Amino acid sequence: MIDATALSEKPVLAGARIRLAPLSIRHATAFHAAALDPETRRLTGCHHEFTLEEVQQWCAGSADRADRLDLAIEDRETGRYLGDLALMAIDPDNAHGTLRILLVPGETGRGLGTEAIRLLLEYAFDRVRLHRVQLEVFTFNERARRTYERCGFEVEGRMRQALFWGGEWHDVWVMGVVSNGGS
Repeated sequence: MIDATALSEKPVLAGARIRLAPLSIRHATAFHAAALDPETRRLTGCHHEFTLEEVQQWCAGSADRADRLDLAIEDRETGRYLGDLALMAIDPDNAHGTLRILLVPGETGRGLGTEAIRLLLEYAFDRVRLHRVQLEVFTFNERARRTYERCGFEVEGRMRQALFWGGEWHDVWVMGVVSNGGS
């Protein structure tokens, strides 16, 4: 049985170099800039170009969403926005959810995503008491797949031609990790 109240608590989770803090309106401008970056859009498969107003509304309302957890990734020393991640699509009956992460341009390749994912997984398994967390990653994003594998995710399947981007169809890997290393 999961503890759904853990999703509405909106914790601050501290790591060695980063902290995960509740996503709020103060993150909206940096979040919006990242969402407009062409490479970020490609890696997330986002066709919609969000306006600043849409992002502000989303960020401002995240504290009120009791069915998901949206956290900003911040530099632990400066508080600078480095990206965000979410634990969403929670299935309480089957104790699983979906993870999504975005790092701002220029912040990849330094292990920040790995640190953020590990912090969130610890919270998801220990506090929310999920049994399984899953995600989707495009097959052209090898760097992300390797990061997810370092965090314990395994490729469980492939959705063929699930993304149309740049005039081509791309496959998507479905990856998952279960608590306590179970299978």
